[in-house]
Amino acid sequence: MSTTADEVREIALSLPGSSEKLSWGMPTFRVSGKIFAALGDDDASIGVKCPKEDRAELIAAEPEKFFLREGHDDNYAWLRVRLAALEDTGELRAILQDSWRQAAPRRLAEAHPELS
Repeated sequence: MSTTADEVREIALSLPGSSEKLSWGMPTFRVSGKIFAALGDDDASIGVKCPKEDRAELIAAEPEKFFLREGHDDNYAWLRVRLAALEDTGELRAILQDSWRQAAPRRLAEAHPELS
């Protein structure tokens, strides 16, 4: 079963303080004004926050799932995820929650330990 853009939207907007805003012609999901996820222009992938030091290991372990958009993600703490490669919505939820935690203000994240 392939994960859909509608599921991305549903999960992202269920996270505390989240909102959706169109940026660069694509839906982005924010917490306190900071982007934590963005749907790709083809609705087949998402960009999520990911520490630069973790990206290479994730891509090497699962290149069919994780990738960088050359020339765009190189200098930023972002990683791309192919929706079709996700096992289920539980995996999508975990990825989005992790990205949300990186963007959320500390006080908001601490108020929701269930998302840790």
